[in-house]
Amino acid sequence: MNRQHPFNLKFLFLTFIISLLFACHPAIKKDNRIYEEALEPVNYFYPEFNDDMDWESLISALEKNQDYLRKLNPESLFHYGPQTFTCRQVRKSQAAFLDLIRQKPKPERFEKAIRENFFIYRATGKNGNEKVLFTGYFEPLYQAGLTPDNTFKYPLYRRPQDLITADLSLFREDLKGRKIAGRIEGKRFVPYYSREEIASGALSGKDLELAWLKSPVDAAFLHIQGSGRLQLKEGGELHVGYSASNGHTYRSIGRYLLDRGLLTREEMSMQAIRQYLSEHPEAVREILNYNPSYIFFRPLKTGPVGNIGVPLTPGRSIALDSQRFPKGALGFISCRKPVLDAEGGITAWKKFSRFVLNQDTGGAIKGPGRADIFWGSGPYAEAAAGHLKHEGALYILILKKNISY
Repeated sequence: MNRQHPFNLKFLFLTFIISLLFACHPAIKKDNRIYEEALEPVNYFYPEFNDDMDWESLISALEKNQDYLRKLNPESLFHYGPQTFTCRQVRKSQAAFLDLIRQKPKPERFEKAIRENFFIYRATGKNGNEKVLFTGYFEPLYQAGLTPDNTFKYPLYRRPQDLITADLSLFREDLKGRKIAGRIEGKRFVPYYSREEIASGALSGKDLELAWLKSPVDAAFLHIQGSGRLQLKEGGELHVGYSASNGHTYRSIGRYLLDRGLLTREEMSMQAIRQYLSEHPEAVREILNYNPSYIFFRPLKTGPVGNIGVPLTPGRSIALDSQRFPKGALGFISCRKPVLDAEGGITAWKKFSRFVLNQDTGGAIKGPGRADIFWGSGPYAEAAAGHLKHEGALYILILKKNISY
């Protein structure tokens, strides 16, 4: 309990949750089918399991995944579409897959081993069309300062102490995975401050500033990416990553610009949004505040960390809806990636496929028809993350039984 609020928070939460349960009861029934609605078994028409990357990066991503799985109760459950597996089974499955790829088998043997010994599920996609919309994210680099001045005056905040996250599953089992965030105001539990309220100074004077950026647009895009590197005016770099959200629903500023005819669907990209904001500084505040969601950060020792607590692997880590897909799952995707010229311009989009790990999530990644690829850092990663908006296919794999290779 927070010492600043000595009254009975448990009673307040209970009152709030009871009202919430009655309000959302019809939606709860639907959630009982949420897993099998996201994935369906593949019995025919398997994909060709070609991988366009090196095995070493996949091995590294899988080893990090094992670190996550080892921390869990071996009997904790993972939902793979209509089937349920224990953490122990998931660990053995990925260990078997690791053994297989470490042998660097010939393509024919590899394909046969996957098809015969692994359950394969395909994401049902939006409206059950089996098409998944892939976007991308990356680790940006921004100039920043540890203290404010006339150049660096837009803060990145640490998680506030008065931000409270309530786990609804503590009140009802069928609310597993559902959480709400808020704060105590008097004797009421209320939503936390919105982006607009925070930008207007709701957190000023609370000593929460982690660093200061040059532009509110830099700060907003760092919120969207969820992590980044800061080139400090004092010297050196600071890695920052996601710590918490204010709990408000994410709303896309790209959608805002589309709906108002300020950008067309054909020209829409992260780069196009930044250019529009740069050319219309008078509209920046209104556009950014359209998204009430706000992210709080923490310093990191290394690069970006996903929602399962392991470092992300460029090209191998993806973000999915954590309410529908099993965390840490081994996946396989097919989509398109950009081809760049010497100046960094996109000249074409090339088909690719590869194995990936579900190691992250995101405010805009909702439903069985969305996936986000982590591209890493640098010019190619920025181009891919900024422009990727292509449909593809997503598969999830798990071993049928305990088989050794």
